[in-house]
Parts: sequence; structure tokens; C-alpha cells
Amino acid sequence: MPSLRQGALHLFRVAGIDVFLHWSWFLVAIIEIEAFRGRYSSVSWNILEYLTLFVIVLLHEFGHALACRSVGGKADRIMLWPLGGVAYVNPPQRPGAQLWSLAAGPLVNVALVPLTLIAYGLASNAEWAQTRPDLYTYVLAVGWINGILLAFNLLPIYPLDGGQILRSLLWFFLGRGRSLAVATVIGFIGLIGYGVLAVVGRSTLGIWGIVMGGYLLMSCWGGLKTARVLIRNENLPRRPGFACPACREAPPLAELWRCSHCRQNFDTFATGGVCPHCGARFDTTMCIYCFERRPLREWAASGIEGRSFAPFANEQSR
Repeated sequence: MPSLRQGALHLFRVAGIDVFLHWSWFLVAIIEIEAFRGRYSSVSWNILEYLTLFVIVLLHEFGHALACRSVGGKADRIMLWPLGGVAYVNPPQRPGAQLWSLAAGPLVNVALVPLTLIAYGLASNAEWAQTRPDLYTYVLAVGWINGILLAFNLLPIYPLDGGQILRSLLWFFLGRGRSLAVATVIGFIGLIGYGVLAVVGRSTLGIWGIVMGGYLLMSCWGGLKTARVLIRNENLPRRPGFACPACREAPPLAELWRCSHCRQNFDTFATGGVCPHCGARFDTTMCIYCFERRPLREWAASGIEGRSFAPFANEQSR
């Protein structure tokens, strides 16, 4: 996933959501426009087609962001880069909330399908193929772009929308960790088919298809490692008397929080947020399940009122 600190340009802000564009997008745009320059009589149409791709991807990501907000999650940034778009969303750690936040992106493309079909029907009836060939080609290209983006994103390969939607559905039955493990394994199987297609149809996928395959492979591997950690943590005994204010999960009874000063692990709930190794104190603690950071007093389910705490979680600075 691209970093907002490495060559990102801030374009605008809409509804509290900042939109960034990675510098490499311009480089790829030039390459792609030149590669398909002969499709139209003027390069201006190629530029318009690529800008339309930009708009469709942006609408897709806004679908994710606004859906996430509708279920009480956080979403304030979108990044566009050569391999598509990334909405930085943090929906509540519930399968239903995750599912809606993920499905809303492809649903934007679904809503655009009838519009592109109507435009194509009008273009065909008006015989633009003969009278306005550039406009006819553009209308046809926009329909294909939206359809391909929809189909590709629904592939059950993690972390594409299809793979994450599958994970959210499995979450209802298997839990957070095991659902991610199953989704990533299915993603690896899907990548085998993707790899076969990349070898057999190199001219179709091209270099960007190979790059995307590498990105998906690394993401699946990272997802599988995360799943192993989640499953391990889910099997740990839970500490009574505490619950995450955001997701209501009780914290594990284990030394999983690391001090950013001495780099030693400790159980922040056992020490009241004070590192037993160096004495450092911290203001908030982070839930290892939903990653929300809250003061320890808000975690208290019972029996700790009146005490002063300053907890810390996962290398959080003071």
C-alpha cells in the first residue's frame, strides 16, 4: 500500500475526506496514453479516457469511505496510485460493518453499469460509429473500463474487495482470525490461476498485470501471517474486569504490549499502564483486535474506579 508521505500530492478535500494522488500515477498515465494513442484520431481522447478511469476509481473509493462512516467507522483519506485506489478506512470490527464497508465500493461500479449500457445504446442508435467514431469508441471504452474494474475487484483474492468480502462473510461463522486465514488461502489458490493467465496471455495482462500479481501475492502472505497472530491471540485466556470500549473484546491475559522506551513486552492491564522494566507511563492503550486507542479507565468493566492509570499499547509513544 502506498505511503502518504512518499510523493503523494494532496488534490482536494470533500466531506472531510482528503484525496491524494501518488506521483507515479502521472508516469503510468503517460505510458498508458502513449500505448493506446492509435485508438483515437487525437490524443485528447486518450487523455479523456484515462481521466474517466481516474473518476471511476475515485467514486469506487468514496463508496468504501462513505459506507464505512455510515456504520460508525473512520474514513478520512483516499490515495490514487497506478494499481488503483486505496481508501484508508477503519470500520468497526464487526463482520456486518466490515461487509458493508467493503461491498459499497463494487456497488458503485454496479450502479454505473446501466448508465454505461444506456450510453452505448444511444451511441449505437445514433450511428456514432460512422458519424462520430471517437465519441463512440470513448463510450464503448468507458463501459469496458467500469465492467473490468468491477469484475477484477470481485475476484476472491485477498486483499481485493472480493477476497475481503469473502473474509467478512466467513467471519460470521469462523471468527476474525480463522476467516482471514481461509480467505488468504483461497487467495493463494486464485493467484495460481492468475499466474497461469499471466504466463499464457502475457500480451493481455502486460507488465502491470504482473506487478499487480506480485502485490497480491505479498498481500496474501501478509494476511496469512496476520491471521496466525489473530488466531493465537483469540485462543489466549482473557483478563476479567476489562473490555475494549470500541469492540467490547476482553484483552488477553498476556504480555503483548511493548514499551517504546526499553523495547520490553509487558501486560499493561496488570501494571496500570506502567512499564515494569523502565517505569515509563503512557496515556492510552491499544486494543489488539480493533486497534482503537483509549485510556485504560475506559476499559474498566468493574472494580477499578478511583485508580489512576496511564496505559500503553504496541509501541505507542507518550
